[in-house]
This record gives sequence, structure tokens and C-alpha cells, in this order.
Amino acid sequence: MASTAAAAAGTASGCRYYSQTSWALRRLGFGGAGLARPAAPRRAFSVSAAAVFDNENREYVIVGGGNAAGYAARTFVEHGMADGRLCIVSKEAVPPYERPALTKGYLFPPEKKPARLPGFHTCVGSGGQRQTAEWYKENGIEVLYEDPVEAFDGKTQTLKTSSGKILKYGSLIISTGCAAARLPEKIGGNLPGVHYIRDVADADSLVSSLGKAKKIVVIGGGYIGMEVAAAACGWNLDTTIIFPEDHIMPRLFTPSLAEKYEELYEQNGVKFVKGALIDKLDAGSDGRVSSAVLKDGSVVEADTVIVGIGAKPAVSPFEAVGVNNEVGGIEVDSMFRTSVPGIFAIGDVAAFPLKMYDRIARVEHVDHARKSAHHCIETLLTSQAKAYDYLPYFYSRIFEYEGSSRKIWWQFYGDNVGETVEVGNFDPKIATFWIDTDDRLKGVFLESGTSEEFSLLPQLARSQPVVDKAKLKSATSVEDALDIARSSLLSGSSV
Repeated sequence: MASTAAAAAGTASGCRYYSQTSWALRRLGFGGAGLARPAAPRRAFSVSAAAVFDNENREYVIVGGGNAAGYAARTFVEHGMADGRLCIVSKEAVPPYERPALTKGYLFPPEKKPARLPGFHTCVGSGGQRQTAEWYKENGIEVLYEDPVEAFDGKTQTLKTSSGKILKYGSLIISTGCAAARLPEKIGGNLPGVHYIRDVADADSLVSSLGKAKKIVVIGGGYIGMEVAAAACGWNLDTTIIFPEDHIMPRLFTPSLAEKYEELYEQNGVKFVKGALIDKLDAGSDGRVSSAVLKDGSVVEADTVIVGIGAKPAVSPFEAVGVNNEVGGIEVDSMFRTSVPGIFAIGDVAAFPLKMYDRIARVEHVDHARKSAHHCIETLLTSQAKAYDYLPYFYSRIFEYEGSSRKIWWQFYGDNVGETVEVGNFDPKIATFWIDTDDRLKGVFLESGTSEEFSLLPQLARSQPVVDKAKLKSATSVEDALDIARSSLLSGSSV
């Protein structure tokens, strides 16, 4: 699922696909510059030396029950260090799961085989074992459900949960992820029928609304907006997407690429309102949302509204550990260590060194959640001292419900900077190559590729070979273009 000084820094570096809430809200006309900043530090609590702690397993504690926590738990188990030693503290009622499913298969109508738990518990997304609640019990992992951490004391190495439990840790892994950015309450952001989607409870609520809906409005043209709108097509709903930019997925898609996808959505009945700012959401006589009012005074009727305007890192109550004010999130080094010994941060909430491009980044994507979790725990449990060398990767799968006229799956690797070369006609394939001023290939996008073609993309993006731009522009098919790019790997002119 996707989302990002942050907007300016991202644009300057070409890193348009990293999400920052402040940017999203400013573009929607709500200001919002302060919303990406950490909340004021909470008052510390004190624990006596003779205190009895509520977690039996005190050595390792993971705070947060998202995807990164599940992959971290698997790594603990692989090293034989989980049983009786690991505790996970989560605000959710279920064990970690593959979150991208929430805006994809989970939203399909009942007759079109929607995804449901326990089918997509971590770590099935990477071909691993399905880690249900029983799996955690069998591996001796203590999981505290629906009891988020509300206070933190680094001096005594203790945590306090919302229920009042006091937990002790030796090593702490912060895996709190992000929270959905919300529209202000004063403009209708909390009206019945207005949905945000970040966890399975949100998805359940939205599915219930979709089953009764006739007209829906999706606010935001990024990952969430596009995936939710595609799923809504499976319900045959009157769907309108509203966003302030000139085209969908502006952080990644070129205008030409976006045009191809917009045409596909329009063929499925979706309407676009571009360059538009939300003024307010109005309620009907029953108190439920009834329309979206735009800044220009126009009104779009809706009985269900889904807001997908980005996310903000959930740093509270760990602000004192060290927050990066440029990209948000808790700052870590290349092995996910914070400035406080014994405390780590992984996944969406971590601001880490993106070694390939020599900058600090925060990546809101399942691929990074998985890989950062594994790297961090390997570092913690072994003598590994290898720096995390992440290759940015993004993908989406949409229109995959039964009866869909066309199923979509694209992948992108690398950095979307430089001149672009587009090859193909989207029937069904299309590829876009980003090439910098010295003719090095920096990033590559592919729609409807074969498994072999998709496997080539990370090789190209990591090697950054010098490519023959003229040949690439003259390629008559996506296959030819990929062959030209592949041949550049063999020339030895790579980074």
C-alpha cells in the first residue's frame, strides 16, 4: 500500500515517490506543514527498581504490529532467539499481515473472491510461512494485542501501554509505521461515511460502506486513491477521483504514462476531477456524508468518501530517540540503530541512509518493511556489520477481481530522475526509462512484463549502466527496448 523542507527536498533529489503528509495536505489546500512534525514529548513516567513487569519476555521488545514486526519476528525465530525472549506490543487485534492486500484484494465484492485473513498474514507476501496467532504461540513469542505503547522511559528501559502495563526491554525495535493523514474535523473529515484505510478494521468498515454505496468519491490520486478506485469498479459504483495535481501518481508517473492509466480507468467508468482542492465535506439530513464541495464551489455527490492523501510517521512516544525533521520518522544509521544504544527503528517509521543515492530517506513500502526488518535483526543478533543498501522498488496490482476486462501489474525500480524514454503502447505493455545527463539509466518502469522481464529491472537500476539513448528511443517494442538495456549491462559501463 503507498504515500512524502520534505516536499522541497524530495523534489530536489528527484525522489518524488517518497511520501510526506505535509506536502499532500498543502496541495489539498489545508496548510498542514505542522502535521508532519512530531508531537510534543509526553511526560516521562518513573518505575521503581523493585517493579514487577507485565511482559514475561524482557530481552527483546518490538513496538508495533505491522508487516515489519512480522518479518522481524521471523528473523528472530530463524536465529533461535524468539522463544521466551521476544515480546511484540501491538495496537491491532490480529497478528501482523501483508498490508498491501487492504487496498487491493480485500476490497473486492463478496462474489469476486476477496482476500480475507488469515489468508494474508505475514510472511506469505514473500513466499514464507503464514504467521497466525498460533505461530507466535508455538514459537514462544509473547504478543500483546490492542494495547499500544503510550509512554517510554529510556533511562529505565521501560514502556507503558494504554492499559497501564509496564514492560521492560533490553533491546527495543520501534516498528510503529505510519498513520493515515486525515482531513480536518471542521471540514467534515470525521463524518460517517468518510473512510481512511490503514488497517484491517478500516478495510472492514469500508467494505461495509461499499456494499451499500451508490456514489463514491476518492480524494487523492496516489497509491491509495488508484487502488481503491480500481477495487470500487468491481462493485460497479459511480466513482469519482478528486486530486490537486495535473495527473494521477504524480510522484512517479510521467504525464504520458499517467494518461494511459487514466484512459483505462475511464473505460471502467471512473471520472477524474483534476487540479481541484477540497473545501469541505457536507452531510445529509441523516448526518452521513452526502457530497464533496470543492474550492471553486462545485459539488460532487457521494454517499461514501475514501481519503488517501498520504500518511505521517507514527513517532510518538519516541520523539526523544531522535526525529529527522526533513523526511520525518526516527533517524537511524545503515544498520537501523538509533542514537540511543539498544534502540532500533525499522519499516515506514525509519529515516535511513539510502546508500545508492547518498541521501536520507523514509520509504513507505512493503518491500522496505520486509528488508529493513530482516537487516536490523540480523545486525542485532549476529556480528553482521554490512550497511543496508536498499534499491527503491514500487509496484501495484489493480483490477484483479473476477470478471475484470484487464488486470494490471506494474513494477518500478531505481530513481525517477532525468530524461524519460517511453516505449510501447500499453496494449498491453509499456516501459519508461529514466536516464541522467551522462546517459546512465537511473530507473525503469514496466507494465505487464513477464517474470523474466521483471527480474531484469533491479539489475538495471542497481547497475545504472550507460545506455544508447538513441537506440532506446528508436525501439519498436518493449521487448526490443529491454534487450537494448540488457546489452548495456554487458558493456561493463556500470556503476
